[in-house]
Amino acid sequence: MKGTQLGEFEEIVLLTIARLYDDAYGVAVLEELSERLERPMSLGVVHRTMQRLEEKGLVHSRFSEPIAERGGRSKRLFTVTMAGEQALREARRIRNELWDGIPKTAFDHLT
Repeated sequence: MKGTQLGEFEEIVLLTIARLYDDAYGVAVLEELSERLERPMSLGVVHRTMQRLEEKGLVHSRFSEPIAERGGRSKRLFTVTMAGEQALREARRIRNELWDGIPKTAFDHLT
């Protein structure tokens, strides 16, 4: 298993997989990310990130039953592992601590 530290895009993909829960496959993750981030991205980038997350042990994949609408092909579905949940909680904790540590006047000069 590779290291469990998350890059920013990995964190967003992992959150999306958790959000989609039992329907997280490449195209669904891509569509959710494109809608939320309001920017185009390639399916290849999403797939590579999902594979990297699986190599790190942060997600698990399985194949669905064959689907007639997909010409009898299966979907590769991803779910978050316990290590993935722990990595997300740690990333959230760090972000919250950083936000909480920003002085109230830190952004005053911007207005």
